[in-house]
Amino acid sequence: MIAHLDGTVSSVAPDGAVIDVGGVGLLVQCTPGTLAGLRPGERARVATSLVVREDALTLYGFAGEDERNTFELLQTASGVGPRLALAMLAVFSPDALRRAVASEDLAALTTVPGIGRKGAQRIVLELAGRLGSPGDGPVSSAAAASNGAGARAASWRDQVRAGLVSLGWQAREADQAIATVEPELLGGPDHAGRAANAQAPDGQAVDVAVALRAALRVLGRT
Repeated sequence: MIAHLDGTVSSVAPDGAVIDVGGVGLLVQCTPGTLAGLRPGERARVATSLVVREDALTLYGFAGEDERNTFELLQTASGVGPRLALAMLAVFSPDALRRAVASEDLAALTTVPGIGRKGAQRIVLELAGRLGSPGDGPVSSAAAASNGAGARAASWRDQVRAGLVSLGWQAREADQAIATVEPELLGGPDHAGRAANAQAPDGQAVDVAVALRAALRVLGRT
């Protein structure tokens, strides 16, 4: 098993990144939140999980071991494959997933594209007690940097849009959802002066993971 990659980020795409390790470029599929912390030309370390299929070897990358371990545990539930597990981690942090499963919050789980009510019930039934209690997982430095600083100010809309499209939404729907949540993310309707640099009132760049979850909540109501 390939437990992690430590190398230089060669490129970042909407659903993955290429990391150069010793002259070999390895493609890793990642959540938008993890991708937000990767910058081409900079060094990065991502925890990984290798999924082996008859027709493909796919490497999935994560901000830390807790996210990677949660990804692997999710796949032990009936009907949950790697793509759906990745979609769940695009919508929820590992701790938020623990809370949703522990509290049997089916409404929250069904906000993930591809999960209906019956699927959510099955996930709760099969994973209850196995994901751990909220707060059990460690907070990795990469995750903290991603959640604290977010993406670069000029790119958060593009990253959220790419994340929504990769989860199955149409580009038009993604743009409408971003437009709906943008006033909230930028501190209210009076944000015209801040929109140019995409900064929240406290001077911090918009958090891509938070923006993605807010947009998914909007799309879940439509």
